[in-house]
Amino acid sequence: MKPVVVLVGRPNVGKSTLFNALTRTREALVWDEPGVTRDRQYGDGRVGDRPYFVVDTGGLGATDDRLRDYVTGQTRAALFEADAVVFVVDYTEGLAPLDRDIADELRRLGRPVTVAVNKCEGREGAGAVAEFHALGLGAPQPISAVHGMGIAALMDQVLAPLPRTEPEPEPAEGGTPRIAVVGRPNVGKSTLVNSLLGEERVVVADFPGTTRDSIRIPFERGDRSYVLIDTAGVRRRGRVDEVLEKFSVAKTLQAVAEANVVILVLDAQQEISEQDASLAGFVLEQGRALVVAVNKWDGLDESQRDWVKRELDRKLMFLSFAKPHFTSALRGTGVAALLPAVDRAFASARVSMPTPRLTRLLQQAVQATPPPLVRGRRPKLKFAHQGGRNPPRVVIHGNQVGAISDSYRRYLANVFLRSFKLEGTPVWIEFVQGENPYDRERPKVRTPRQVRTERRDRRIKKKAEARGARRRPAGD
Repeated sequence: MKPVVVLVGRPNVGKSTLFNALTRTREALVWDEPGVTRDRQYGDGRVGDRPYFVVDTGGLGATDDRLRDYVTGQTRAALFEADAVVFVVDYTEGLAPLDRDIADELRRLGRPVTVAVNKCEGREGAGAVAEFHALGLGAPQPISAVHGMGIAALMDQVLAPLPRTEPEPEPAEGGTPRIAVVGRPNVGKSTLVNSLLGEERVVVADFPGTTRDSIRIPFERGDRSYVLIDTAGVRRRGRVDEVLEKFSVAKTLQAVAEANVVILVLDAQQEISEQDASLAGFVLEQGRALVVAVNKWDGLDESQRDWVKRELDRKLMFLSFAKPHFTSALRGTGVAALLPAVDRAFASARVSMPTPRLTRLLQQAVQATPPPLVRGRRPKLKFAHQGGRNPPRVVIHGNQVGAISDSYRRYLANVFLRSFKLEGTPVWIEFVQGENPYDRERPKVRTPRQVRTERRDRRIKKKAEARGARRRPAGD
């Protein structure tokens, strides 16, 4: 196993910025406000030929009283599995009393600790960090996470006492499903993530807005590996006022675009809203495989459950390819069926469609229901082949295909979905117009008389040019 390096410190000292610098990503949300990071975030780092896991934490001494115990618990859980700790402090604020308290706790932990003095732009050297020797945790390292200063030297010091590990084989391309859990605020996304993992992995509270960042969580179930992404709740654009929340929503939409499979969480005890349909439409536009989880199902009676099912069919009819799963994340009811559904959706999104079978299915579909007439003529669909995966894309060649309606496009997509027994993935249909031989410019055919006339005109033109040259004065 690669060593685990955990970043801790007071809020707003630059842990998330350092995390992004170490992983060379922008996965951690960075904001000039304390308490933005609440859950622990994992990433991959490397120094030379030495790989390692790096863990961003919400820190110790969180400012939000409602979540202080949750965030502190997340940080201590990360420290429990750490092989080494990077204690991040702020040069511009100096040595704070809370830094001393954290240092005392880390000293009792019994793990190698390195003090990283952040925000030391242009202040390299031992004199810049002399104040932080008082923590008693060895020689502090001056760094600037924003500018990348001193980070390589920091990680050399962090990894020096740790044993070297054999490099792990690279995973097969696309072999590990990335699963984004999305939905409106307070529908139970984080509770569902914890239920899938079987542990209190992310912060859960009984008020909306608990999750601000997109938290990536690698885990294994049986012989399969997954990456689960817990995301911030998405509200209607007109209700998003805070700039920080806008960034959180942007991170959620980015997680959808990068995922292989999306679990859309709906609240069965609330009406299916326009925002639910809008978010589902965005997932469909991105072509992601989809699993629908209708949460909080245990609190409904039979008549209410029938009403919810009717609402699903009415308001989310464009998701007919995704079978809904009725769950209670809090009690674990129905949650066990989600990962098998994810596996089926992931496999369906990457299915191979042979050209002969696609063409044969296309011909059968056209014979059963021909495309509507266009200006008195019926479009002719000739053959089909696969144009891509994730989602499956079917390219259909024919004549007059530009006027084929969206309803007929959906009909063909449903034919391919049923025939290949695909579940949880849309099928995109793309039409390609064949060449019309009558649109080409025909070569001109000249009669013998036209040929003689052209020759005569050329002779007359040459004679006229010769007479003009003889009459021209010598000085011209």
